[in-house]
Amino acid sequence: MKNNVNFQQKLDEKLAKITKEQITPSLLLHACCAPCSSYCLEYLSGFFNITIYYYNPNISLREEFDKRVNELSRLIKEMPLVHPVQLVIGEHHPEDFFAMAKGLEDVPEGGERCYKCYEQRLLATAKMCKEQKFDYFTTTLSISPYKRADWLNEIGGRLAQEYGLEYLYSDFKKKNGYKRSIELSQEYHLYRQNYCGCVYSQREREEF
Repeated sequence: MKNNVNFQQKLDEKLAKITKEQITPSLLLHACCAPCSSYCLEYLSGFFNITIYYYNPNISLREEFDKRVNELSRLIKEMPLVHPVQLVIGEHHPEDFFAMAKGLEDVPEGGERCYKCYEQRLLATAKMCKEQKFDYFTTTLSISPYKRADWLNEIGGRLAQEYGLEYLYSDFKKKNGYKRSIELSQEYHLYRQNYCGCVYSQREREEF
């Protein structure tokens, strides 16, 4: 997919179509943490029946993994959402991430290792979307200014074609989405981690 695609426009067009058809499709939303989910839930809960899929093998520490799960669960309970939101917690298997990242340990954050990490998480989401017959799938990851929306949407679109699914193209940092996620994090007193979750990202943050 070309880098100059306006993913926000694609999302606007899709949401307008859903509104016109007066339907409430199901959405499997891959999520990495509560802060990134906050704006996405506020934005999308009026259009979809959302199930959040927390699948993040990149988070090596069990304590960190559980802390993010607990914050996400609390946010869903406390946040006023148009439609109820379900939470599915993926198994914690960091060895899957380390196997994927073998040979890429020293690649700077934002490089090939991150692309493959996006792909690993979106592949699992696509498979669940297929198995449980959700209408759409997407990820909260594009809300981060450190995550490449073009990569995420290219991967999501490719997997959608491969599995016969509908991917919800998006760039949630648009329309001040990232700013709003910070505001919501403050409002709900959410734990905001300072690294993506993998040991390589954490190491890079500590070095600088």
